[in-house]
Amino acid sequence: MTSTFHSIETARRSLATNTTSLSTVSHNIANANTAGYSRQVVHTSATNPLEAVAFRNSTNSGQLGTGVEATSIKRVRSMFLDTQYRGENSSLGSWTVRSDTLGKLEKVINEPSDTGMQTVMNKFWSAWSNLSKDPQSTTNQKVLKETTLALTDAMNQTSQQLDALSTDLTSSVSLDVSTVNSLLSTVGTLNQNIMKIEAQGNDANDLRDQRDYAIDQISKYGNVTVTELNTGYQVNFGGQQVITGGTVTPLTAAGVQTAFEGGTLNSGEMYGLMYSRDVHVAGQKAQLDQLANTLANGEFNVTLPAGSVIPEGTVLNGVTYSDAAGNRTLTSDLTTTVKGINGLHKLGYNSSSQQGGDFFGTSDNSGTITAGNITLNKSLQDDPSKIAFSLRTSGTGSGEKVVAGNGGLALIMSELKGTKMDFGGVTPTTVQDYFNGIVGQLGVSSQEASRQTDNSQTLTDQVEANRQSVSGVSLDEEMSDLIKFQHAYTASSRFMTTMDQLLERLINSTGRVGL
Repeated sequence: MTSTFHSIETARRSLATNTTSLSTVSHNIANANTAGYSRQVVHTSATNPLEAVAFRNSTNSGQLGTGVEATSIKRVRSMFLDTQYRGENSSLGSWTVRSDTLGKLEKVINEPSDTGMQTVMNKFWSAWSNLSKDPQSTTNQKVLKETTLALTDAMNQTSQQLDALSTDLTSSVSLDVSTVNSLLSTVGTLNQNIMKIEAQGNDANDLRDQRDYAIDQISKYGNVTVTELNTGYQVNFGGQQVITGGTVTPLTAAGVQTAFEGGTLNSGEMYGLMYSRDVHVAGQKAQLDQLANTLANGEFNVTLPAGSVIPEGTVLNGVTYSDAAGNRTLTSDLTTTVKGINGLHKLGYNSSSQQGGDFFGTSDNSGTITAGNITLNKSLQDDPSKIAFSLRTSGTGSGEKVVAGNGGLALIMSELKGTKMDFGGVTPTTVQDYFNGIVGQLGVSSQEASRQTDNSQTLTDQVEANRQSVSGVSLDEEMSDLIKFQHAYTASSRFMTTMDQLLERLINSTGRVGL
């Protein structure tokens, strides 16, 4: 037989369930703008009917329902979209850093401009040209000295800026490692808390949102994969297992570098930082070092005009030129290979009739000339009159004197702007073309990185929009649910009031007939 208070209990359950639904709607609305929050819904089911199937049963037709109950509160989330988002977010992190670094490199190279290295280099060639016209002018010699120092200073400064940029990128990797380790610690703690709560049969929706949001943030720094186990998330970062349940293995800068070199770290901001440092910045520095070294010591062919006097003991094309052999004065043009401006400078004579020495040297006294240490030879800095400019002398022995007004060597120097040199591993080309190639390659790489960044941003935004369409809070939808549950609550309240009135009539009026 149905309980007297059966209908009141049914109404009570309805009120409780709709109250839970209304509270959940309120929670959704309150967190509509909370980063990482997933919309939550109440799952309901009809409670067991009044009489279960048994050997003894009432003769009443059908089973009388007992109402509704809230079985669970679940968040709406798509793991597929989460995985897709993290992949795109990682790619975006990588391209953003690379684009930013290439933009900084463009500012360092500063070409084309009126103050860039190309302008200083042109002034260097022009200074040689002016010296060839009046080779014994101390003013022209000093101008050449200053323009050469301006050129080497420009190379030194550019190299220093590249070194500073490389150091900054390395420091940024260390900072990112600290940031990721903090996030990993958060995920490990959340794994433990979620496991404790859900072991009691509850759904840790808000903690799960916090954990997924932390993973989303980690994905910015590198390629991350997530596997859900009974103990929580197992997380791999750049091929390294960093979280299993509550156990966290912190990243190290050395470990991240090893992962990058091994190819397991292949996207994300950390990857972009190390790729920018080891490829973009290091590549630019290597090319500038090659430019400086080739300018000083790179091989190229030069034609010495007839009448030129080769310095005593010089070996060209396997022939030794000396007074003893009587072959120092060329009777015809001679095409030979020399080693850079240093080698060519040694074939000439200065105003004191002395053979020229190295034109370029190093500021740190090291053997290899680079963009970072190239400078004008110290002796030429101290005394510009020692700069060789002539290819001709008169007289022999102690009476050998440079031919006044001859600027043959300075003229050849000025023409090196269009001379093809051996830059090592590439087709011989001119200094200007080689430098233009550096600038052009940098421009193309920067443009490509910018394009890839835009594409990655678009893809990331699209995936996030899809994710929000599933998990995000729609205020319009929540307002609709609010009205629906409100009406259901009101109807349940009305039903309980009705049953209360019926029972009041039954209890207070039964047996009072005729009174």
